[in-house]
Order: sequence, then structure tokens, then C-alpha cells
Amino acid sequence: MQRRDMMLLAGGAALAGVAGRAQAQAPVRWDVSLPWGPSEFHTVNAQNFAAEVKKATSDSVQMTVHPGGALGVRANETVRAVGDGVVPMAESAGFQNVGDVPILGIESVPFLVANYDELALMHSLVRPTWERELERRGVKAMYIVPWPTQNFYFKKPINTAEDLRGVRMRTYDRVTAEMCTRLGMVPQQLNNPDVVPALASGRVDAVMTSGTTAVAQRYWEFLKHTYTTNHLWASNLMLVNLESWRRLPAATRSTIEGIAKRMEPEFWAVSKAEHATRMAELQRNGMTVDAPTPALVQAMRTATATMADDFIKANPAAGPVIRDFRQRVGRA
Repeated sequence: MQRRDMMLLAGGAALAGVAGRAQAQAPVRWDVSLPWGPSEFHTVNAQNFAAEVKKATSDSVQMTVHPGGALGVRANETVRAVGDGVVPMAESAGFQNVGDVPILGIESVPFLVANYDELALMHSLVRPTWERELERRGVKAMYIVPWPTQNFYFKKPINTAEDLRGVRMRTYDRVTAEMCTRLGMVPQQLNNPDVVPALASGRVDAVMTSGTTAVAQRYWEFLKHTYTTNHLWASNLMLVNLESWRRLPAATRSTIEGIAKRMEPEFWAVSKAEHATRMAELQRNGMTVDAPTPALVQAMRTATATMADDFIKANPAAGPVIRDFRQRVGRA
């Protein structure tokens, strides 16, 4: 081989080595789909998480948060979309994906969970089942964070169960639709981005959600009365495609898991502070904020009393979890 040919070969090998190193060092870029608006605290949490991951991995993993459903992933299709690799990462509420993972709806069984402490207990009991079911669908949960206390929002004052009859109420899923039906309301299942158009068109007369969403969607433009019913809980799951996750180096996965474990309690603290803040904001914008009357609470509890048992019949894996939970909180 002539000297010129040897130099060309050597130069080509060097260039190939440089290209290989550049490719190996190229950052992993994940788009993160969120249905929530840019100002809602779950979106801010996701942005903070992405920033911490980018910093801790020296820019080798970069997550770009896309709020408001900008990537076209509907909230109730999130588990499927992440598992199928439509997006590498996304967040939505558990109740929105009960069509794919029914036991995600356990915390939205009416009046099963009373407060944040009980919710943390429930998560400690059911999270292994959630994670196992998600993994079967090619998905991993990075962190799980609840919405604040759930409320009812109406156009008119509500004092008794009779006042609920015929009201077209926005619901989340089959469980909340059943609750509304038992109370004489007409359920209208809607994803988060569809609520304001439904209010504007008159499709719904009332909404159930947290104060966070009520403020973000400016409910005072359509509704007048807030009742702090605390009738169920809803938590968001930040999900990542399992194949994408496993392609990361083990050390990188360990780093990201450590960040999620550290930040999840911080995100819970943000959630706890949200309720009072948003109730005050609703009041400043002309809405009333009241506890439901004892008569209304009793009617709601009576109408939904068998729904936990119904949930267990439909989801047998929930039975041991609910029984253990009730025993631990003293409501066995």
C-alpha cells in the first residue's frame, strides 16, 4: 500500500472516531407532554424537575416540557401514548387513565381518603401495584403528586341534594360519573382543556376540580359558587417510556431516580399550599367559597356509600389495599 493511501485510511479512521465520540456524547432529548396550562403548579414542578435533571446529568439528558396539550396527547390517552413511544415522557392524572389501568382510580373513590396524610398512606399501599401495572404497559412512573382538595363549582347556590338534580356536572371518569348520577346530576366526562369551551357553550352547568384549575381556567367568568366538598383525591403521574428509560446508562438512571425521590415530597408541599391560595384568589374575583351544608354532605356520603365495594368488585386487586387502608385509618 502506498504512503498516500495509508494516510487517507488513517485520516478516515480518525474522522470516524471523532464522529463516534460525538454521537456517543450527544444528549438525550425527551419531549414531555402535559395537559395543564403553563402556570399550573404541576407544570412548574415538571420544569423544575427537568432543570435539575439537566444539571445533574451535565446536560446529557434534556427534557423539554410542553404544557397545554401542545403535543396533541390527550390526557386520557397518556399511558398508551407513552407506552407506545408516541412521546417519551408525559404527565396526566391517574383517574384520566383508568381505561388502561383501572386501579389508578382507587383514590377517586368518593370519601375513601380524607386528607393528605391518608393519601400518603394510600399511595404507600397501592403504588407497588400501580408501578407493576404501568410496567406491563411499557411505562415507568418517575414521581406522583396530588392535586389539592377537590371542590364543586356551580352557577347557583347549592344547599341540599335536591338542588343538584338535573345539573350538568363535568366529571373525570366512570367513578365520578356514577357519583353524579346517584346524586341526580347529569355527568359530562371532559378532559381538562375541554372544560372552558363546555362552560362557554352551556354544555355543562358545574365543574368538579381543584382550586388550582379553577383559577387557571378563570371559572369566575362562568360560575359563582365554590363548595369545598373534598369528595375525592386525584394525583398526577409523571411517566416515561420504559424502553427509552432503559437505554440510559445505569448511573444516569440512578441519578434521575434520586432527583425524583428528593423532589416528590417538595412537590407535595407545593400542592398542600395551593388550596388556601387559590380559594382566596377565587374570592378576590367574586366567587363565594363555602363548606357544603351538613345536609348536602350527608346526602353525598349516603349516595356514594357502596362505591368502594363496587370498585373492589370491578377491580379485585383493590380489595386488599382498601381493607388494609381502612384498618390503618380506623374506618374498617
